[in-house]
Amino acid sequence: MTYQPRSVSNDPTSLPKLTAWVMSGRAESHQNVAFLSGAAFAMLDTLLQQTGDAVPMTLLVNSLALKAAVTTSKLEGRIATVADIRDAYHLTPPDEEGIRHWGPDGDVLDYWRNAVRIRLGQSDWIQTVVDTIDDRFSDVAETWLATAVDRSQSEGPPAAATSILRDVLEADDRAERIACLLSDIVLARYFGWERPLPLMSLHLTKSNLRDLKEGKSETDVRRAITQSAQTAYRLAADLAVRAEALRTIAPKLRTRGSEDAVALFLREDAVAPSGMLSPMIRGTSSQMTARAARRFCDRLVELGVARELTGRPTFRLYGIAP
Repeated sequence: MTYQPRSVSNDPTSLPKLTAWVMSGRAESHQNVAFLSGAAFAMLDTLLQQTGDAVPMTLLVNSLALKAAVTTSKLEGRIATVADIRDAYHLTPPDEEGIRHWGPDGDVLDYWRNAVRIRLGQSDWIQTVVDTIDDRFSDVAETWLATAVDRSQSEGPPAAATSILRDVLEADDRAERIACLLSDIVLARYFGWERPLPLMSLHLTKSNLRDLKEGKSETDVRRAITQSAQTAYRLAADLAVRAEALRTIAPKLRTRGSEDAVALFLREDAVAPSGMLSPMIRGTSSQMTARAARRFCDRLVELGVARELTGRPTFRLYGIAP
């Protein structure tokens, strides 16, 4: 993900930290929620718009997509854990035609990983979004988006994101993931981000959505938006430190193809030795044997820069994200 440069240090140890008052969870009034929301998004936007690669942006959006998949699953009435969704997506092999049949747990993560790759800087970005969502909304989604983007300029991004969330839910109260995605796009367009971040769903509950649809107070929804900005900021700052630790030990790795393997860990929230590193490192032409892939991952764990995510002796996944 590419952002316009700002004058922020590329050293992850010097990234600005959210102060205690910005992180306060005691915002009760509508005015205080609005104030904290502006502060949190200003900090997040500054962090995202920095120069260099201190924050591994692809890893950040993939990690947020995983979080969004878990919370969206709950909003849609399913009970799926991070492990359920991560396993379904990363460990489901393709069929003979190269198609992966993930099931609902893997599908929801695939939805969000595709969503964060929508390019909002292109002239036909609205059509791209319309093509991404359900055909049921193809006739109205463009109007919803155009109205909300205009509203964000006059009333602010939280108000606009909340309004389009309500528009979608009033059309279909089971379209939670679409409602959240369109809200994320409104936020991203306001801040000039090249691609959307999956933020809206991170702290929403079914009761929030029900109250919003019934015309009750929007404060809880806007509070959730503020919490999401705070969550994204903390995650970005954490990943910056973890990525720097991995880059620091990279010269010590003697495995053939280790440079490409490290780059994969800086993109993916979970890496499977078989399929993603072996027999060929994903996205590259570098080959790695199954044994070398397992040893490489275990070496990262030994060096303290990665962890094994499943707790299983087989079908393991590794990653540097928290």
